[in-house]
Amino acid sequence: MKGTENTVVVTGGAGFIGSAVIRELIACHECRVVNVDCLTYAGNLKTLEDVADNPRYSFEQVDIRDRDAVDGVLARHRPRYLMHLAAESHVDRSIDGPADFISTNVVGTYTLLEAFRAFRESLVAEERDAVRFHHVSTDEVFGSLGAQGLFTESSPYRPNSPYSASKAASDHLARAWCETYGLPVVVSNCSNNYGPYQFPEKLIPVVISKALCGEVIPVYGRGENVRDWLFVGDHANALVTIAMRGLPGRTYNVGGNAERTNLEVVNTLCGILDELAPREDGASYAEQISFVTDRPGHDFRYAIDASRIAEELHWKPRETFESGMKKTARWYLENQAWVNSVRDGAYDGRRLGLGGAR
Repeated sequence: MKGTENTVVVTGGAGFIGSAVIRELIACHECRVVNVDCLTYAGNLKTLEDVADNPRYSFEQVDIRDRDAVDGVLARHRPRYLMHLAAESHVDRSIDGPADFISTNVVGTYTLLEAFRAFRESLVAEERDAVRFHHVSTDEVFGSLGAQGLFTESSPYRPNSPYSASKAASDHLARAWCETYGLPVVVSNCSNNYGPYQFPEKLIPVVISKALCGEVIPVYGRGENVRDWLFVGDHANALVTIAMRGLPGRTYNVGGNAERTNLEVVNTLCGILDELAPREDGASYAEQISFVTDRPGHDFRYAIDASRIAEELHWKPRETFESGMKKTARWYLENQAWVNSVRDGAYDGRRLGLGGAR
């Protein structure tokens, strides 16, 4: 496939998961990588400083809702794989202001699908058969689980937040473009990610930052909500595997095999920080934990059945919950300048998601 066999376009490549995907591609695959990102508050090119000068990496500052700009990227770079990670992705922000989530996650995905469909139709037959569109989504589209059971690829969609509703809509668009137009689409739904470069308003970086600053560590409700935790490096490896080897029309769930309550996560981090950066008074960081009013519509439990990707694509996570959390804590301790630079700009540490109308 002349000019396209080694090119991957990654939308949202300056974000937390997207940048991990790009680092994975550059480190482990002989391919050209094109980062497409419009650099909103969650996009930060500092996450890609390690690969910025690599001749196989390039950056295009493009809004995925801009059809002409997207068409231009596809025409210039002629990718074999388009990995679509660009999204508004913070639940609390979606509660305060859902409009951006509908615009980016729904309209933006539609625009990308149509642009990729037109690009594919411009190719000769053998090239058309080789290209792939990988739509990256979340387990939040499935809603809330009870105390038992796991989300599978056939679980019904029951989104409960504006964010998850917008992602559910984009999943349905991707599936419809595959079924109606024959677009070779694969979809993945993942559990909660954590790791280096995560935006500071998420649970784990919040806990680390609040602990180190001597501030109250907020835990929603009673901390009983359960999530399956997935180290971002493992997720990046899974996404590349799905994009390159997944079957068109197929959906793959990606999980970390690490269910924990939010309170267990916070206590684990406090224990790690007690070891790596102990308080001057000798007390545990756990003494700073405080329970706060729960998030509106907070789903009780998510849990992923990742057996399909294990059986069909032979993927499984490399990090345990404990090893991944320790790597994450150590990275934040060693990179407080990065955290502070983000907090000084896009996020000031205040709580979001209390439901204020806009």
